[in-house]
Amino acid sequence: MVVNRHVIREEAFQILFAKQSNPDATLADIYDSLPNHPNKIPAYLQTLVKGVSEHQEELDSQVSQLLASGWEINRLAQTDLVILRLALYEIQFINEVPTVVAINEALELAKSYSNDKSRKFINGALGKFERQLEAKENK
Repeated sequence: MVVNRHVIREEAFQILFAKQSNPDATLADIYDSLPNHPNKIPAYLQTLVKGVSEHQEELDSQVSQLLASGWEINRLAQTDLVILRLALYEIQFINEVPTVVAINEALELAKSYSNDKSRKFINGALGKFERQLEAKENK
């Protein structure tokens, strides 16, 4: 099996989602339970899982700011929340991943693990975040 960044993002999503329900599980334990993985945990997978975990509070605060008024983060489907955290982390902390790629990958994850309504929500939230970043950079 070819382990490219798309596959690694999908595995990172699965691991982060699993850690939601079992916070004490280690990356290695969860990784070993995934089907069709190589023996060694890819470095980029470690970067994503560790990075999202370490910045979760900050990422959740950003997600909260992207929600429509009256919505709270605890109302989001866990799948959507994990996808947003992953995309926001890549956009802000992984310089070699263009924002458009991070957004497209998030939409691919939503296509696989969520529904069309969620995909549209994720696209809108990440588009809003991208516009906010551009506005900040243009100041």
